[in-house]
Amino acid sequence: MNDQTFSSPTLQRHFTDYLLWCYLTVIILVACNPEPQSEQKAAPSDGERGFPFNLPKEKPDRALSVAMARNYNNYLAPRPEHNELYSQFKYTELQGLDYNNGDGTISRRDPSKVIFANEKYYVWYTHRETPSPPQGVDQSNDTVPSTDWDLAEIWYATSEDGFTWEEQGVAVLRPPKPNVGWRSVSTTDILVWEGKYYLYYQGFMEASGKRGDDCPVAVSYADSPDGPWTPHNEIVIPNGAEGEWDQYSIHDPYPLVHQGKIYVYYKSDFDGDPRLVRMQGLAIADNPLGPFEKHPLNPVINSGHETTLFPFKSGIAALVSRDGNEHFTVQYAEDGVNFEIASITSLIPIAAGPYIPDAFTNTQNGRGITWGISHITNATTWEQSHSILLRFDCDLSQDVDDPEMKRHSQYYKPDFYYQHGLTQRQRERIMADKK
Repeated sequence: MNDQTFSSPTLQRHFTDYLLWCYLTVIILVACNPEPQSEQKAAPSDGERGFPFNLPKEKPDRALSVAMARNYNNYLAPRPEHNELYSQFKYTELQGLDYNNGDGTISRRDPSKVIFANEKYYVWYTHRETPSPPQGVDQSNDTVPSTDWDLAEIWYATSEDGFTWEEQGVAVLRPPKPNVGWRSVSTTDILVWEGKYYLYYQGFMEASGKRGDDCPVAVSYADSPDGPWTPHNEIVIPNGAEGEWDQYSIHDPYPLVHQGKIYVYYKSDFDGDPRLVRMQGLAIADNPLGPFEKHPLNPVINSGHETTLFPFKSGIAALVSRDGNEHFTVQYAEDGVNFEIASITSLIPIAAGPYIPDAFTNTQNGRGITWGISHITNATTWEQSHSILLRFDCDLSQDVDDPEMKRHSQYYKPDFYYQHGLTQRQRERIMADKK
């Protein structure tokens, strides 16, 4: 066949049809004569198999449900016992502090962070010693407190072991009227900055309860943790402008040193529909006496009744207690601002003041916490209302591995559950609804 013959349109069409017929024949023969079963199909990809029996330590490269993706994205480890920001909490009664047989006339609450100086531990706290327990705002006067933290001063105690404490007396007195805190000074926390000591606290200018807890932040300073303390006599973090979330209160000022600056976290009460909402904000300064600039993203934590934070790795971790959608969580923010839930726990300490050796070192590798002081309110009855201090222990540390602290299946005796029983009003509602 010469080139001229092959170039004939008719022959070209027949040749193309022939090739197509051969191609289809091969496909049919392969389909009708499959390979042995063991080699019929390539091994399935990970995405086609069930989720692995051995829980991967790293996020697997496969399609995941939202819940399983969250298990890797939100937490520091897929198992709680491997999560350095997960812990259970253990509690121990403190020795050495007297409460006048629990009659409500002596109260200690809202402890500061614990620091170590002069070969011993120090803690500061709200101390109320009044002729009677709190009587409510309508019954309060110059000697009768409206609340547990009304007519209070800031006292301190020291300890050699963290279990037995010796009360040293008053640190910050209520100043004379009309100075900040003349009615009450409470809920303090400590900062150590360039060799000096600073106590930040709430300064009340009226009995608590007249308009919520209306109080800004005040500060006193000293050259020694034993004082004497000099009041700054000025507001260092003011309430917000009218209509803003923190217009009435700046509670629980809590200083840390982060990124070379003073970060003071605080809580405010707002909304009030039908009950107050509590969230946390942040104010930053280069100087302990200010000026402090509130962060534009405030509130930076959407839950929590008190402020408890500590350096962790290169960021800041927070214990978020009681109030809000994210109560009873430990949270973490690499930048100290944008917090994410790192773990969910239970029996989290209330108003915790942890021992944080690197709280003021501007660390880039925070080691975490293992113990501190917290409080319990209404230690006896509401008629004898007062608070007590106690010790908590945990494993939220890079340097400790305590498997008992990492357990996440707790068992309680029946009496524990019965203590959380129905109120009389709830029983009456149930009986009224009974058909």
